[in-house]
Amino acid sequence: MRRIGQPVAALAAVALLLGVPFWLVIATAGKPQAEALRPDLAPPSRWQLWENIGTAVTDGEITAGFLGSLLVVVPSVVAVLVLGSLASWVLARRVSRLTAVLYAVAISGIVLPPAVVTVVLVLRQLGLAGTALGMIGVYTGMYLSTVIFFVTGFVRTIPVELEEAARIDGASPLRVFGRVVLPMLSPVLATATILICLYIWNDVFYALFVLGGRLDTLPLNLFQVANAGLYLQNWHLIFAYVITM
Repeated sequence: MRRIGQPVAALAAVALLLGVPFWLVIATAGKPQAEALRPDLAPPSRWQLWENIGTAVTDGEITAGFLGSLLVVVPSVVAVLVLGSLASWVLARRVSRLTAVLYAVAISGIVLPPAVVTVVLVLRQLGLAGTALGMIGVYTGMYLSTVIFFVTGFVRTIPVELEEAARIDGASPLRVFGRVVLPMLSPVLATATILICLYIWNDVFYALFVLGGRLDTLPLNLFQVANAGLYLQNWHLIFAYVITM
């Protein structure tokens, strides 16, 4: 009984921790406006979930926000993974004091967040403030340290003999990386991709200051409409918007 009871209790605790917030979102999104003024766990007297989602999609410009998020997220993730994996390979294979210092500087971005004012001023000087390209550059610089931290340690576990054999066969450094190293990095790159996608997709703070409302993203659009008159006290539409994200 003890062997069965402990896993069941753990699964019940996880289901409770995840299920209660999920039910709160679903129930509130399915209520009429009057019932949703005070979000609680009570089910709605009349379900209108799809009606609320339709209103949120139409009035909240979710389509534009979704396209804007994709425009920023996809290039940022690709750039971070490509540059981070290449830098990690070099830092892992070339052991010296210089590479040790460069590695420490590279991963310092994990604990030292960028100064927003400085970032915005630099982007204005470059003419990239309020543009998708500027936002992509900011996200790439922010999360490059995360990829380097994950991938460098993983590269060190790959036998060097595999790369040496490829070099003996006449492979160039880039071919060695693409044919030998990169396929072995799939597990760690998949983990990094998930984390970085979540960070960038849900970001409001940096997008608000860098983009300045010139480009819609889903979190930024939700923040703007929730603070405007459209969704004031309309918690059913706010939670419906959250579901669509």
